[in-house]
Amino acid sequence: MATDQHKTSDESTGERQQTVGKGRPTPTRKEAQARKERPLIGDRSKEAKRRAREEYARARDRARVGMAQGEERYLTVRDKGPQRRFIRNWVDARWNIGELLIPVMLVVLILTLLPRNIAVYSMIFLWTFVGLVVLDSIFMTLKLKKALERKFGAENVNRFRWYAISRAAQLRILRLPKPQVKRGDYPS
Repeated sequence: MATDQHKTSDESTGERQQTVGKGRPTPTRKEAQARKERPLIGDRSKEAKRRAREEYARARDRARVGMAQGEERYLTVRDKGPQRRFIRNWVDARWNIGELLIPVMLVVLILTLLPRNIAVYSMIFLWTFVGLVVLDSIFMTLKLKKALERKFGAENVNRFRWYAISRAAQLRILRLPKPQVKRGDYPS
């Protein structure tokens, strides 16, 4: 048989090695469970809770400020990378019709409470405005794609449209990370 040929030298000579023990008796189940038993929550004195709360608040503030300033390590996965930074700066440098979408919707919502003919015209205006936002978004993504291909190469451009459109549809003051460029200062 093939398995008989693979015997070790110890097995072939008939000698057995003595295994060395761990030097102490095996603990009983009761002893092992007692050793593992500890409080589920660490030090919960009032002072420890206060320190933990303060440290958490400092870390949260650092992350909030870092995110607002566009520091790479504080950004979400969605916002990280040089390509995403370029997209953010390019969209922020542009005047976008989509920025006015939320204010227009609020005005139309108020106008729907007025007499019926005003409400109908306000809804027509809203849908016309939404159509303009869609057209503006299409033109924006076409221009942005060309800029991305120039900067990063055609093979490295993918999955940017929704990111750019969602940023363009937000009011400039509400965008996170905060805009790093002024209007008209397109990135090179």
